[in-house]
Amino acid sequence: MSEIVVAKFGGSSLSDSTQFMKVKDIIMSDPRRRYVIPSAPGKRFNKDYKVTDLLYLCHSHVEQGISFEDVFKILSDRYNEIINDLKLDFDISKDLKEIKDNISNGASKDYTASRGEYLNGLILSKYLGFNFVDATDLIVFNKRGRLDSIKTYELIKEKLSNLDNAVIPGFYGLSYKGEIKTFSRGGSDITGALISSGINATLYENWTDVSGFLMADPRIIEKPKHIKEITYRELRELSYMGATVLHEDSVFPVREAEIPINIKNTNKPDHCGTLIVNNPNEEINSIAITGIAGKKDFTVIAIEKTMMNQELGFCRKLLSIIESNGVSFENMPAGIDTVSLVIANSELKDKLDNILDEIEDQLKPDSLLVYPDMALIATVGKRMNRQKGVSAKIFKALEKENVNVRMINQGSSEINIIVGVENSDFEKTIKAIYNCFISKTN
Repeated sequence: MSEIVVAKFGGSSLSDSTQFMKVKDIIMSDPRRRYVIPSAPGKRFNKDYKVTDLLYLCHSHVEQGISFEDVFKILSDRYNEIINDLKLDFDISKDLKEIKDNISNGASKDYTASRGEYLNGLILSKYLGFNFVDATDLIVFNKRGRLDSIKTYELIKEKLSNLDNAVIPGFYGLSYKGEIKTFSRGGSDITGALISSGINATLYENWTDVSGFLMADPRIIEKPKHIKEITYRELRELSYMGATVLHEDSVFPVREAEIPINIKNTNKPDHCGTLIVNNPNEEINSIAITGIAGKKDFTVIAIEKTMMNQELGFCRKLLSIIESNGVSFENMPAGIDTVSLVIANSELKDKLDNILDEIEDQLKPDSLLVYPDMALIATVGKRMNRQKGVSAKIFKALEKENVNVRMINQGSSEINIIVGVENSDFEKTIKAIYNCFISKTN
């Protein structure tokens, strides 16, 4: 069987005619790139609009009884400009009129938002000379609004097996009622992953405006090292802590099928990007850590009670208290007589006092302390569990920079070490950890 590459292009990759030309060059340079998933046009410059945002605004105007003529004109002009600049023999006016009429007549929010990808898909298929296959013919949701993966994969194999190529709009599918239903924001990544898995692709390329992952946030670390290869597990850990390049849910369809993902830069197509795999090539990187990521604005509730470990149901009662207050937690490091809850400030809002009162009343702790304005920083690396002294290296670096570590937690998989520090030490902590593993000469 010949190799097949599925290529998904993000909004920045298809924001204007110049970007369309780059995309065509990329696709035509490799005959394996047979199936293409486009997003809606993104921003062309800093104060520009994303087409999806304009569509959401149109829907909001209709709900409020406000005219959306001006907003829709901006959107229409954007697509017509792309078509004219590419010198395409394609009249999109009929499609635009149908969409406008449907929005005026109360079309759903999902339908309205999905039209950005739909229109971009039509244009790209004409420009490439590829078949156009609507996502509603391939991707379906069940009665509970969840993806019907079995039926979806059946349709993908049935519809695409006889097509040499196809452009399939990302972001949406068809509900069991026969209505348009979208994935969450960034869902074109999921569409690409589903198509890749459904046709058993050799590779899933995710083209965007960055050359893959970096070991740390470039706003904190000057010119951080590029990550050539990362495992799915490492990706999930870093994504959870804020290092997002692609939609997290898009990992699962291709991970199950053991299809690698290559994050590539449309503006630098010759760059290798970052390859996401199940099993890493150990020769590629000898550095103990893969990356560092973190988030600010947490509150830590620290509880201490003698003989806590012998008090049946202590942690269950603690979690029941925060659950009854509608609060979820990020982390829960524990010792024999201590346990801490790490909770995002956005979750707590005005609920902290009530939670503390309930903890005092129901659990009778010896000590109950609150540490506000905390940050979590995760150091992630599959190789950490095979190298001695990684933890010591991290904490020596933090001691040298006079960073007060308030919390330490290491996952059972031993591929991440999380430290809790004060918000004011966030950047200093990331710099200290990065610099202790990456020499200035690298």
